[in-house]
Amino acid sequence: MALIDNGVYVHGRRVETLKNLDDTFRTLGSTGGIAWIGLYRPQREEVESVAREFDLHPLAVEDALSGHQRSKVERYGDTLFAVLRPARYRDEQESIVFGELHLFIGPDFVVTIRHAESPNLSAVRRRMEANPDLLAKGPEAVLYAILDEVVDEYEPIVAGLENDIDEIEDQLFGDSDDDALSRRIYELSREVINFQRAVHPLSGMLEWLRRGSDKYRVDEELQRSLRDVLDHVIRVNERVDSFRSILENALTVQSALVARRHSEAGLAQNDEIKKISSWAAIIFAPTLVGTVYGMNFDHMPELHWAFGYPLALGAMGAFAVTLYGIFRYKRWL
Repeated sequence: MALIDNGVYVHGRRVETLKNLDDTFRTLGSTGGIAWIGLYRPQREEVESVAREFDLHPLAVEDALSGHQRSKVERYGDTLFAVLRPARYRDEQESIVFGELHLFIGPDFVVTIRHAESPNLSAVRRRMEANPDLLAKGPEAVLYAILDEVVDEYEPIVAGLENDIDEIEDQLFGDSDDDALSRRIYELSREVINFQRAVHPLSGMLEWLRRGSDKYRVDEELQRSLRDVLDHVIRVNERVDSFRSILENALTVQSALVARRHSEAGLAQNDEIKKISSWAAIIFAPTLVGTVYGMNFDHMPELHWAFGYPLALGAMGAFAVTLYGIFRYKRWL
């Protein structure tokens, strides 16, 4: 069911809870007040019905229908169109699940179109209905309450990212699988970058709304609420920026440590090769002499000489000792 909640409010209090959009439009016309329509993954016909009733701009309607929009706010006459990127953190997978929320804010209506479970707009509605004086300030009050909820839901994400980054810092200089750690740093960096794309535009959006507050006669209390949300967004942005810097540095350090370990392993392997080669050369010299004189040919130098045998043994020993001394001098042994 696309229509999640649908109410008409007069002086901040709900006067009707309606089952379909046609009843909402008729009740709004007869009672005045404001309509707050909550849609979840609506069909094109439902969005177009709302668009015709409230004279929504075709470009904004098309954005709402197609989805996959960046965070933004646009004004079409008396109607504001905003796109927000709510999110939640899955700690086990170390990933952020992003949603998409479209808002149409007019003089006497609020239309919310969600494409994901987040944010919890039911909680926003309950909080606003519990404070009719605030809700009586008009659709802008609902807009700021939704903005506040979306930004508040960013806080667990920031906490989750911070916890995972602390774990990575502990792993950097500990015993860990280099490939697994490098992959973890890279994947978490990608999540942080995606989170930045969702959060960063909010500062400009809120500043733009703040500058237009006087022109559109927004209540002073709502302006204070807007400044508070803006301060919160700035803090989130600063922390996310620091996370990205930390992860970039962590990836650099990890790469350096991996290169160092590979270099040390290569040096150790090179030393072993030198030792093996040295002993092979030492053994090869007497083996060569013994092999030649072991062929038992009749015509060989010194074959029938009485000192030939000890001379051959002495040559073998001399070659071996000389080579051993050379390799020791070169620190191969």
